[in-house]
Amino acid sequence: MRRGRRHARAGWSAWVLWGLRRLAGGVGVLWAVATIVFVAIRLIPGDPALAILGGPGSQASAEAVAQVRQEYGLDRPVLVQYVVFLGRLATGHLGDSYAFRTPVATLLGQQLPVTLTLAVLGLVVAWVLAIVAAWWSTQRGRFAAGLTSALSVTASVTPHFWLGSVLIVVFASALGWVPAVSDGTARGWVLPVVTVAVPVAGYLAETVRDGVVDAQRSAFALAARSRGETRAGLFGRHLLRHAALPGIALSAWAFGSLVSGAVVVESVFALPGIGRALVTAVTQRDMPLVAGIALVSAAAYVVVLAVADLVERLVDPRAEATRPGVRTRRRAPRVTGPEAGAR
Repeated sequence: MRRGRRHARAGWSAWVLWGLRRLAGGVGVLWAVATIVFVAIRLIPGDPALAILGGPGSQASAEAVAQVRQEYGLDRPVLVQYVVFLGRLATGHLGDSYAFRTPVATLLGQQLPVTLTLAVLGLVVAWVLAIVAAWWSTQRGRFAAGLTSALSVTASVTPHFWLGSVLIVVFASALGWVPAVSDGTARGWVLPVVTVAVPVAGYLAETVRDGVVDAQRSAFALAARSRGETRAGLFGRHLLRHAALPGIALSAWAFGSLVSGAVVVESVFALPGIGRALVTAVTQRDMPLVAGIALVSAAAYVVVLAVADLVERLVDPRAEATRPGVRTRRRAPRVTGPEAGAR
């Protein structure tokens, strides 16, 4: 009883340490992103004060520029600006957008759900396409495997802007099945979601297919076949669970790719997400908005990495033996024959 309690406490302590390491790593990532954004904005040619006043075309006077520089602290040393910048971010104060004249938190609250919806739906569709491709390529012979592999590689290197343009020409302009730009309906989401999902589905399909091929040679697959398991049952209950593990780990990186791809896709399909806002913020040197978008995207990526790690442990049948704090007992080898009598 006491030994079980000690093992339980050790398991909880290991999980707490794992969480603290994740938290410390996430804080480090956010600090690095904030630093990179601060330096990058400073390296962009031009005066930030002019950007605040509306750009070079605003014809602002020297007195107005000097007043803005003093009001926003742009006349201070760069190191002081950096410390103030980090201090505001640490307290959750993202500032006001120079371009939209609105608090950054308000803008993110309005536009972030659109981008997250696009990324999540894209990841779900990518997984569906990847599983279908893995099933077809492993069950239909060499020709199907070669064709699926070629299509997967082609899809994974297809640029978002080119794919989106082709989909608009074919399915919106020529066939008229769906609208060319977002109109707020479910049909308006079809082309943007497919555009972000296809490249991700390409390398997910290759990863899942390779996992299925490896699992087919394993002992548990042979045992399932000997019990009379059907091909569909073997694939769904045994092979896919084993093959999904690398894909789950890859999904965290895929989510980051989806968010970055949203910058292009939202511009192509006129979606009001943070991708379009980021383009405007960069061109107008809107540092508060750029920093807010970068930090929120990095935070979402850190959370997705942690969730992917947890899901991988739940899906993996060996997770109970490999998770932190869990010890497995080793049985002594069974001795037979003369050696048993000697013992």
